[in-house]
Amino acid sequence: MALTFAANLSDLVDDEPLPVTLGDERIALYLVDGKVYATHNVCTHQFALLSDGYMEDGCIECPLHQGKFDIRTGAALCAPATAPVRTYPVHIEDGAILVDI
Repeated sequence: MALTFAANLSDLVDDEPLPVTLGDERIALYLVDGKVYATHNVCTHQFALLSDGYMEDGCIECPLHQGKFDIRTGAALCAPATAPVRTYPVHIEDGAILVDI
C-alpha cells in the first residue's frame, strides 16, 4: 500500500461525499464529525457510485437500491447490500488528505 494524495481537507464538506479516482481505484471521501474517512466508491450490491448517494449520521446510502453502509467501518447495514464496502486508511498532512491504497 502507498499513501496517495486524494484531495485537500478544504475540499470536503460535512455530509457531502467527494468522489476521487486514485490510479484505478474509485474512492469516496467523507467528513464525519471532523474526521476524514475513505471507502471504495462502488456499491457492493450493484454498480452505483456511493458518492451519488445520501449521507447522514455516518452512513452512506446507495442511490440505486438504498443499501446503506457505515462510512467508518464499511459494514453493510441493510438490504439489498450484504457485503461490506472496502475502507481505506486516511492520513492528514498539512491540510492534504492522503489515502493508503
